[in-house]
Amino acid sequence: MSTSVDDSPDPLCRERSHLAESRAALRAMREDVESLDISDVTANWVNAEVLAHQIDQRIKALADLSDTPLFFGRLDYLHAPGAEGAEGAEGERFYIGRRHVHDAEGDPMVIDWRAPVSQPFYRASKKDPMDIALRRRFGYTGGDLTAYEDEHLSDPAEAAKTSKLLQQEIERPRVGPMRDIVATIQPEQDEIVRSGLGGTVCVQGGPGTGKTAVGLHRVAYLLYAHRERLARTGTLVIGPNRSFLHYIEQVLPALGELAVRQATVDDLVAHVEVRGTDDSAAAVIKGDARMAQVLRRAVYSQVTMPTEAIVVVRGSRRWRVPAYEVEEIVRELLARDIRYGAAREALPQRIAHAVLVQMERSGEAPDDRVQDAVARNSAVKAAVKVIWPAVDPAKLVLRLLSDADFLAVHARGLLSEDEQKAILWAKPARSVKSAKWSAADAVLIDEAHDIVARTPSLGHVVLDEAQDLSPMQYRAVGRRCTTGSATVLGDLAQGTTPWATRSWDEALAHLGKPDGVIEELTAGFRVPTDVITYASRLLPHIAPGLTPVASIRENPGFFEVRDVSDTAEVVAACEELLRNEGSIGLIVADVRVPALAEALAAAGITYLGPGEETTRETRLTLVPASLAKGLEYDYVVLDEPQAVVDGEPDERTGLRRLYVALTRAVSGLIVVHAAPLPGELGRGREGGGW
Repeated sequence: MSTSVDDSPDPLCRERSHLAESRAALRAMREDVESLDISDVTANWVNAEVLAHQIDQRIKALADLSDTPLFFGRLDYLHAPGAEGAEGAEGERFYIGRRHVHDAEGDPMVIDWRAPVSQPFYRASKKDPMDIALRRRFGYTGGDLTAYEDEHLSDPAEAAKTSKLLQQEIERPRVGPMRDIVATIQPEQDEIVRSGLGGTVCVQGGPGTGKTAVGLHRVAYLLYAHRERLARTGTLVIGPNRSFLHYIEQVLPALGELAVRQATVDDLVAHVEVRGTDDSAAAVIKGDARMAQVLRRAVYSQVTMPTEAIVVVRGSRRWRVPAYEVEEIVRELLARDIRYGAAREALPQRIAHAVLVQMERSGEAPDDRVQDAVARNSAVKAAVKVIWPAVDPAKLVLRLLSDADFLAVHARGLLSEDEQKAILWAKPARSVKSAKWSAADAVLIDEAHDIVARTPSLGHVVLDEAQDLSPMQYRAVGRRCTTGSATVLGDLAQGTTPWATRSWDEALAHLGKPDGVIEELTAGFRVPTDVITYASRLLPHIAPGLTPVASIRENPGFFEVRDVSDTAEVVAACEELLRNEGSIGLIVADVRVPALAEALAAAGITYLGPGEETTRETRLTLVPASLAKGLEYDYVVLDEPQAVVDGEPDERTGLRRLYVALTRAVSGLIVVHAAPLPGELGRGREGGGW
């Protein structure tokens, strides 16, 4: 590919020229779309609306974000791609960026990072240069190209070296939402990103290994490689809470992908309003996979065998279907194991078919219209209503949780008497609307809905922070991708619910994807060495089988453990970190949020809540420990580790919550405490010494 650059002898000047020309080409591409006249190509207003929406989405996808690099790398091939070794096959140069950009003649000026020709930017090495002579990385300040760095992969005389620009990009302070990692994807991450659409991938990754970013970039890659298919079937990103989704929501748009829906598990199962809560014991039982079988029994218990014949009157003739024949039809439908609602819809057609057989035997020649008419006959409809009644999933779950006898019948051999008592409501609700449903109840209702009628399946689902899901929640997610695939992301060491995932094999089985491939990321790009080393002291107590994260950061980061006497010293630590560039998170036990909020206000320090976007003016976020998961800040002040542990119902969950809180920092961490530190941390580093 030839590139149009000026004649300057300065390489940086030439690259800036190519950047300017590429931005101009992107503007021209956008203007071409904006100038489209669709008045003569649409047959009706519906087509016009659809086409107008598609054009609007295309215009948004072609936006040039001024502070986001349009390209971040360059590949100089030894030979033309696909012609390696061919005589006279001259090498080509490709600029690698977030999206494809071409000039007025259609020649590419920037290649999409997802294109096959871009892959060596992430995978090529001295051992396997992949026909690359030169890999160039670019450094930016804002949107301005300010530096470049070259690797001569095919030159044996040049020693392998660590990319300074790559390290700087990884460690660059961030303000605002999560950013993409498209310029820093590592080979092991790229392998997961580019894995095929047909398979489910589960990524176990400790703090700072980039598992969330890998999952989002995999969505972007799949939309590039399978756009037409996923446009029909849809994609979905599932996160643990709204704060987390708000934090990650700009990653895909920055890569030019606008059509990916985001939701929490609670959003997926929102058939009823959640106004109640369960204690831990009840929530664990309701989240157990055994509840699926309890629900199935309860739904199908509504089917009753016929005791009387069905008599259909048509004109002067009466057609009689004996009870035993109707029973055979019912038992056949039950044996087919199809959805309850689908079988209910099939039943009148089966009865009508039995009538048509009698008609044909008597010499008549009925057609499909006659069968449909018989299926709608009042006698048939009345019989179906009794034999296979309609089921309201919410009403069914209401009865299970309110009626001890009904629950006992369907939980026999599945739940013990004590377990049944634990999930029964002390005060039964009168109706679905008045019931104080819990989040776990909503999942049960969703399961019942799926037993009655199949849940529509998407093409691909990304499930992040999956370690906190119950088996029933995994089932709820799994039925949204029964005919598609999934990317499951999580860290077993960060499971902080009473029903937290014990193994990924078990989780994939509940998801309905037992053949999913489990990948482990152990290279830490975000958390500084000293911080992850300190936090990893907890691993033997919270997840003894996991490999500790090994930080690849050259900068060890800033880390201190300070013994303080009051909240004023906590505020002082925040003020100290605010002198640095970047975002600051003050993570505290939930019970201590009011006290710290008051102390910050008294000191005149403005702060945000989790999920609110930081700005240059307000860079401090006050974070309850229960909402810290998935978030990251350049600097963190962690207040009272023992209070974080004590805020959970059991010690292991508390230590896992502490592990999460300790690993949110990108550049520096100050742990402040007046109470003794948890013994599992061992002796801390007081005043800078170990």
